[in-house]
Amino acid sequence: MLKSLTLLSRGRAAAACVRHHSSLTAELMENMDKKATWDRFYTENNSRTPTFKNFEWFFGFESVRDFIMPLLQHKCDPDAPLHVLDVGCGTSALGPCIYRHSPVPVQVTCADISPVAVRLMKEHVQAKAFQPHSVSSQLEFVELDCTHLHKHFGSSSLDLIIDKGTIDALLRSKEGKGKAGLVLRQCLKVLRSSGSLLQFSDEDPDARLLWLETEAQEPGIMAADVGVQEVGELRGMYYFCYQVTPRCIKQQ
Repeated sequence: MLKSLTLLSRGRAAAACVRHHSSLTAELMENMDKKATWDRFYTENNSRTPTFKNFEWFFGFESVRDFIMPLLQHKCDPDAPLHVLDVGCGTSALGPCIYRHSPVPVQVTCADISPVAVRLMKEHVQAKAFQPHSVSSQLEFVELDCTHLHKHFGSSSLDLIIDKGTIDALLRSKEGKGKAGLVLRQCLKVLRSSGSLLQFSDEDPDARLLWLETEAQEPGIMAADVGVQEVGELRGMYYFCYQVTPRCIKQQ
């Protein structure tokens, strides 16, 4: 019953996010794993306002900066920037905010399956000319299907991956549950052994912790350590931060 309730909660959250897009709501709820759905969503969302406005799934950077910034203090290699990936970035300001506020050099990659979202963010950042806290930091936006992270990133190449609603969207869509597990395992493979995946979700820990621990396992190859902290309540819903760290059992 608990898992059913949390899935219903996530569905209500998604419906609330698209309340101004009545023609899109049904399609989005069932097809959040489809590129065409998000292309249409970001096109329609952008057409509603005369100037660009970031769309934030769940909440913005300020709500979670205290979970993210402490992980950007430690550098294994002082000569190399920390590589951060915002997976399924959409038009969120999360990646640019990390780029602007990180006290250590970072290479922030914002990846999304929608070329519309990627184009809008590139134009927005270029127009705003954001300046990083560290002059060595870099920011890029790439069109990428996150079930194929291994085609863009090498094994053990990333220090931090942030998922703010992407796996939630896949789990909620009709054909996305298998893709959700694939994205999780892809994230763990491209993370360094010292790295972490931060997953922000409204799903209750009783359900999400079990899913993460189960889906992260590849017998004889990989497992993961999973922890959780409460982010807090927003608009009547509780949100959580799940921290997943890879634990390699066997080198391939």
